[in-house]
Parts: sequence; structure tokens; C-alpha cells
Amino acid sequence: MTSPLNTLRRIVRAEKSPAEERCDMCAERVAPDHQHLVDLQSRQLMCACRPCWLLFADDNAHQRYRAVPDRVLAVDPPALDDQQIPVGLVFLFRNSARDRIVALYPGPAGATESELDIAADDPAFAQLRPDVEALLVRQGRDAYLAPIDACYELTGRLRTVWRGFDGGQEARDAVDEFFTRLAGKVGRGK
Repeated sequence: MTSPLNTLRRIVRAEKSPAEERCDMCAERVAPDHQHLVDLQSRQLMCACRPCWLLFADDNAHQRYRAVPDRVLAVDPPALDDQQIPVGLVFLFRNSARDRIVALYPGPAGATESELDIAADDPAFAQLRPDVEALLVRQGRDAYLAPIDACYELTGRLRTVWRGFDGGQEARDAVDEFFTRLAGKVGRGK
């Protein structure tokens, strides 16, 4: 017979073990550093095993899903009017459904989308793969062409540490740590 204390211990141990992540396409287990797909209709990120990710890796295919590449490039920041971008951190991506550049500001409420008229012909956007890569810009400091899932990862991290009006020191440290990690990935990936 199992004692109530042993039952509680088993429950606590089960809660501490990380949830097993699975591919959203085929339900196969995926590693913690798995790849992602973008559902172009719902604008959602989906976890993907390597075989499913490869099915959607062709940039020229007209499919509902698109594989998020893992390349990171340091780039010159786009010529953004300071009046248009009111905060120091933004990521911009080409939304193929809208055929325009969309700006998102990471913050305590997640990624806040902005309706800006940003010229898609800026050279900074020339290398950008629609829907799956973004220009992540830290005003006055640096800019990277990065996978869109990395931008949402930063957004999620900021949501957990944001304090007060400007985010606080922990949020600034999280941003610095993220950009340091991103700089270490420059030139890797495809």
C-alpha cells in the first residue's frame, strides 16, 4: 500500500521533470534545441523534427508552412526614422500575406505589432527570407538578421523578467545576454 506522503513525493518529482516536446507535424519527440516551422495562415510557430523541417525548407515552394532557418548575420541597421521607432528594441520581418514589412516591439505584453510604413526596398531587407527571418535591431548599437523564432524567444524571456516602465535591470541584462549569444552565432547556419 502506498502512503499519502509517497504519493505526494511522486507527484512533486513528476512536476519537476521537464515536459517532453514533440513535433507538431508528426508527434515525434524533439530535442530541446529543435527547429521550427511557421504556419503562414495562423502566424504561429510550430516545433518540428528534422525530417518534417526538411519537408518545408525550400524557400521557393508555395506551401502553408515554411521552415525557420538558423542563420545569423550581423548587418547594418536599416535606415529607420526615430519618429517611427519609439523604443530601443524592435524586430522587423517581411509578412508575405500582407506583402509588407511588419515591426514588432518585445515587451511585458509580448510582441506588440506596429502599423508603420517602412520601405521594403531598404538594402537591409534584401537578404531577409519572408516570414521566417527578421532584422533584430537594438537602436544605436547593433542589428542582426536572425531566425524569427529567436526574436520570439527574446520576447518570451523579456515577458518573464520585465519590471516597471522600462523593464528594469534584469530585462536589460537579458537583452545584453541574448545579443552576446546571437553574436556568437554569426556566420553559422543556412
